[in-house]
Amino acid sequence: MSVTADDVRRIARLARIAEPEDRIDALTDELNGILTWIEQLNEVDVEGVEAMTTPVKFALPQREDVITDGDCRDKVLANAPKSDEGFFVVPKSVE
Repeated sequence: MSVTADDVRRIARLARIAEPEDRIDALTDELNGILTWIEQLNEVDVEGVEAMTTPVKFALPQREDVITDGDCRDKVLANAPKSDEGFFVVPKSVE
């Protein structure tokens, strides 16, 4: 499979990328190089190889699902530019 200059122009238009005409040939070569590399991957024998998400098997660390920093409203509101009755006061955004 090979990419032509017309393919690159179409891809750029679909992706809404404005590419100058002098870059089209370079992009064509880059995309063809990527496709050649992908074709090389098809030559690898993966018969009997089990799919995996990581080459290292390990258990993910677990933690208890507990609230550790709750009940500190006054500390949090101390950093607010403006607060009222335990709530942040922000400028009105919708009229």
